[in-house]
Amino acid sequence: MHAKTWKKLAILAAIAVAVALLFALDLHEYLTLSQLKESRDALTRLYENHTVSFIAVYFAAYVIMAALSLPGAAVMTLAGSAILGFWAGLVTVSFASSIGALLACAIARYLAGNYVQRRFGDRLEKINAGIEREGAFYLFTLRLIPVFPFFVINLAMGLTKMPLFTYYWVSQVGMLPGTAVYVNAGTRLGELESLSGILSWEIIGSFALLGIFPLAAKKGLGWYRARKGLKASPGQESSGR
Repeated sequence: MHAKTWKKLAILAAIAVAVALLFALDLHEYLTLSQLKESRDALTRLYENHTVSFIAVYFAAYVIMAALSLPGAAVMTLAGSAILGFWAGLVTVSFASSIGALLACAIARYLAGNYVQRRFGDRLEKINAGIEREGAFYLFTLRLIPVFPFFVINLAMGLTKMPLFTYYWVSQVGMLPGTAVYVNAGTRLGELESLSGILSWEIIGSFALLGIFPLAAKKGLGWYRARKGLKASPGQESSGR
């Protein structure tokens, strides 16, 4: 068997083991709102006594959870902000979630992206062209609308040809408003009754409008140029890619 195939099998096995351990050891039961409320005082004392180590372990755990698409990211975000506070929690969660998303995208691309492109390359030609031309705008919109699952976007984009650096920085910026909402909720942990109460439809709608605006503006400008017979300058054409 080819060495690359063995590497892919090893990665799949590692993910399967991680998921199995999560449920076999009942670790998922600790990633609930009620459990977080009960353990908050103990975790706060641990943070106060071992600040740097606590943040490092929390950051690594969050990255691994996001990279392997394991459940519990929302509770992890609340836990971090409840203990670290708003600003420290926002910075830590923002970078941990974005790095984890990048790794999840890269893993999906390594495991299946090349196969999908080879197998369905002709059918994906228009999609790849659209991703190359306007992918950052679409990703920004998806990241701002919380109704699209975090892990689904990571895996789906891994099957495209979007540059990983573009994927990272757009995710970093696009997820920041939603992260701030969850982090702020975490600082008021005692008032929370359920995870569903964090995001109202008004907040989701505001994020959707914020995400759609750049793409709509770009489309509108393109329509205006086409109607007036104008052409974008070389610099503008390159910036739109």
